[in-house]
Amino acid sequence: MSTPRSVVLERLTYTLAAPVLAAAPNTDPAGVVNTLVLLAGAAGAAEAGLAVKRVEGAGRKLVRLSPVVSALALDLAAIATPGWGWDAVLAAAWAATGFAVCPLSRGARSRFRPALAHTPTLQLEPAPAPEPAAIPAPAPEPGDFEAGVRHLWERASSPGRTVIAHVERHPGTDHDCTLLLRSAEPGRPISGLTGEAVAAAFGIEESDVVLKPVARQPGGRQGGPGWLEVQVIPDERERRRTRPTDAEWWADIIATNRGPLPGSVFGRKVRNDQRAVTYWTAQLPDTPGEPRINLPALCTALGASYEDGRVFITVDGTDLLVSVWDISPLAKVYPATRELLTPDADGRWVVGYLTNGQPARNRVYTDRGAAHGLYVAPSGGGKTQLMALSVCADANYGAVVWIASEAADQKTSDLGAHVDRQGVGALYTVRALRAAAALMEIRAEMEWADGRRHDFSPGAPGCPYAPLSLYLDEFLSAARHEEYGEEIMNLAELVSVKGRKYGVGEKVAGQSVYVQDGFTQLLCENLRELSIPVVLRVAPKKISDMFKALGVVPEDTPSPLPRSFSKTETGRIDRIMRGEPEPQTAANTGGVGWIIEGKRPEVLRTLYMDFDAGIDGLFPEQTTRLTAYEITELEARGLWFDWTEPPRPGEFGPIPDGEQGADAARSSGAKRGSGQRRDTITTPRQALDAIKRLTNA
Repeated sequence: MSTPRSVVLERLTYTLAAPVLAAAPNTDPAGVVNTLVLLAGAAGAAEAGLAVKRVEGAGRKLVRLSPVVSALALDLAAIATPGWGWDAVLAAAWAATGFAVCPLSRGARSRFRPALAHTPTLQLEPAPAPEPAAIPAPAPEPGDFEAGVRHLWERASSPGRTVIAHVERHPGTDHDCTLLLRSAEPGRPISGLTGEAVAAAFGIEESDVVLKPVARQPGGRQGGPGWLEVQVIPDERERRRTRPTDAEWWADIIATNRGPLPGSVFGRKVRNDQRAVTYWTAQLPDTPGEPRINLPALCTALGASYEDGRVFITVDGTDLLVSVWDISPLAKVYPATRELLTPDADGRWVVGYLTNGQPARNRVYTDRGAAHGLYVAPSGGGKTQLMALSVCADANYGAVVWIASEAADQKTSDLGAHVDRQGVGALYTVRALRAAAALMEIRAEMEWADGRRHDFSPGAPGCPYAPLSLYLDEFLSAARHEEYGEEIMNLAELVSVKGRKYGVGEKVAGQSVYVQDGFTQLLCENLRELSIPVVLRVAPKKISDMFKALGVVPEDTPSPLPRSFSKTETGRIDRIMRGEPEPQTAANTGGVGWIIEGKRPEVLRTLYMDFDAGIDGLFPEQTTRLTAYEITELEARGLWFDWTEPPRPGEFGPIPDGEQGADAARSSGAKRGSGQRRDTITTPRQALDAIKRLTNA
């Protein structure tokens, strides 16, 4: 290898300067030559002092100034010593040292050393595939990869003034590695090193670089700001972009700060082919307030449309379940069966299915006695179907069932064949409520098998009566009735307060639960507290107010449901180009809504009872009736008769005085009685007392 020109010139300078340094101080100490040597040496010494004060780069500066400073020391020694002998020896030693070390040229070239011909390099680009007939290339020698990494680092002028202390190659990759860097100046922190600088050194993307601090290891390597760990992972990033694992996909798409579920941690992915659903579990961040959930964005990330109704979220504390159905569970039909509509040992029966596949259950009793019911839906929303399911569950439980509806329809008429009593109209409703209110008084006096009187307790032995479920369909319409509305509301409120203690459950179905629409606040609270409300097909603009009336806090108020649960038809652009109409959207949202058992409403689809195919198989063979004692007591109070009859004389007030005949009295009794009731009878108790007086009971 040829000697660099700068080295040759430096050695020649030492050879020629040595005789001058030996002769000048002895021949003419005050001469021009010796003066120049002294001045040059003094300037070099002053520059060396400044370099020491600056600290940064002091070592290299002192090396380059060492020939001049040592020449000054040699000259001063020659002036102070007599004779030529020692002066010549010192000058020769100075020249020999400079000839061997070459501090000027090598100190100036330390940052720009050319690569040696045999130095291996790190190939960050994949090597082309060899030709089939080519001989395979030999495996690289151990250490070649690390040498290539160090070469690329030095070629980039050691970014951040750092030195590579260790290189660890990642197994199974061509280019990935982890570098352990330390500051080139011991005791100084690493500053100014960026991912961009590292990426430029290796010719990769900045996103393929990860910088990490280094922790000190007890009894091992140092740590702190003077050290830095750098991960160079272009292969790993490429694999993660093209073939990510489920956890990586969740972290990169779902859990980012602007993702659908920011901060969430992936748990697992489970596929259920039998039910055609995929479950994703995750852990939500434990932060104050409700977690941020963007359901439309989550649907998009999962390759589904929000309008399809295929993606649903279930939150349990910080645990999260995402259910992704192949076909929306809300678009399916779940046929009602006798098994599903028969209450279990805890009084629970299946009213439908939730979006996560779980059965949604209602109850026929609570731990405080008889259960009430609250069913809300607009016209055509599936309210009568829902009420029919509940009627069937009560009948299978062995309860006495009465149904009072505002208007006649096919479904309630079919149900009438399987219950104790069923009728239509506000008059029928008020009579049923009067009987239910009186029945509470009768049952309060009935002795149990042990000879004592008890409040109703589900499953308690020795109970002398069966539970009673009173269904009031289109309740608000009946409560607004001009003649009977006020009493209907008062009696309904009374039953909602006390009925649970006597096995009397009140099941109210209507299109609203708003107080301003007719409900009293007390009635609404009692029904909500002693029931599991079910709400079907609420208009988006009414959702907030509806659930607020049901006691649901704003953060738990659900989002509106899609208008349809049929999968969106593809090919709309082609249809537009051909001038074809859009396919009809299926109106398949009947029976879809929310069940509110806990504080948070859950989306469900109710079971379907096919009235056209017949419902006899869903009901028990025997219909449960009141006991003979209860009927006798009701008859004694004038409350047990055919409730479809016209108003009886004195039923809603005293018989009017005058000479009108009995027929005239009967024909006008209802109208006159209603006016008397408003003036003199203001409570259900007063009405019952009036009936007792009229019947001499």
